[in-house]
Amino acid sequence: MASDARVSKKAAAMALLAVVGLSLTSIPAAASGPTARQPAKTTDGVQAVAAPGAPSLPSGLSALSWMVADAETGNVLATKSPHRKLAPASTLKTLFAVTVLPKFSSDTVRQVSSADLAGLGAGSSVVGVRHGRSYTVADLWRGVFLRSGNDAVHVLAAMNGGWQATAREMQQTARELGARDTTVKSPDGYDAPGQVSSAHDLTVFARAGLAQEDFARYCATVRAPFPGPGGTTQIENTNRMLAGSHGLPRYPGIIGVKNGYTSKAGNTLIAAARRNGRTLLVTVMNPQSQVANGVYKEAGALLDWGFRTAGNAEPVGTLHAVSAAYDTGAPSARGATPWRPALVLGAGAAGIVVMGLGAMLARWRDPRGRGRAE
Repeated sequence: MASDARVSKKAAAMALLAVVGLSLTSIPAAASGPTARQPAKTTDGVQAVAAPGAPSLPSGLSALSWMVADAETGNVLATKSPHRKLAPASTLKTLFAVTVLPKFSSDTVRQVSSADLAGLGAGSSVVGVRHGRSYTVADLWRGVFLRSGNDAVHVLAAMNGGWQATAREMQQTARELGARDTTVKSPDGYDAPGQVSSAHDLTVFARAGLAQEDFARYCATVRAPFPGPGGTTQIENTNRMLAGSHGLPRYPGIIGVKNGYTSKAGNTLIAAARRNGRTLLVTVMNPQSQVANGVYKEAGALLDWGFRTAGNAEPVGTLHAVSAAYDTGAPSARGATPWRPALVLGAGAAGIVVMGLGAMLARWRDPRGRGRAE
């Protein structure tokens, strides 16, 4: 009878899956048909709406690829070469976090072994994790988000089954999110042969991350304590747009998300900001201007442009349907904005079907209701 019950549940799940397959075909990764106002296309790969009253795009943009999108609707407001495959540097840590962060409780303690830190790339950005010491998972994630610590990524990946297993799981997560430009070789974003992503995919990862409460909190944190060799120390976020450092003021309404740099990738940045009830995401990859703080200045100019559109521009495309609901509370003393995230897959009935399918499959795979093991 137990076998019959499992078969029945499996059949029901397959039926739901068939419905989902039909429903989700109407949710494109990018707009496939004409919009009410046709986007203007230029020879340098830029797409933006040419509409009466819509502001012109900022001058002086030198990034090889960039995107401006509405975080809540998924509408793409403007973009340049969104699917150009480039080295992502530490912005790939957004995909690492989307994949691994939900698995471990923040108060879980890990005593770090030398094997956990094996393979750390020369010249990696580190937060100062030491083998033989114990850290909470929350400590490690603060190291990832604030200091872009590849050492913290290595430890969390070891907890997740290993470096290669984590890379494969990240690859699977990317595909599930509709991110087809990304190839994962090194989960921390360290330069590796064949490792690429795109402005489109990185924006998708950040948007999915902001739907997770812990991700949203960590990426918005400016300063935090971290266990150091002589006791607790304070670490500061390397995202200059968020911290207001290195000659840059804090960007008005900034939320996060993640910055990066390697010799191959140049400077990369995903930035989210909220003003007047709108949350925008901007991804900027490898500015060529050589201007100091160039990646932050170009991201800020694109955010300013996006907020000025104030609904005047029809989207030039659409991201896959992953959205987040936000609180509008005042920033905390640490500079983090309170969030009330919610993950929504699909649209309307399709989203409900997906959530129902997920619950059914979880119960079918594990009758005790545990789902995937941590």
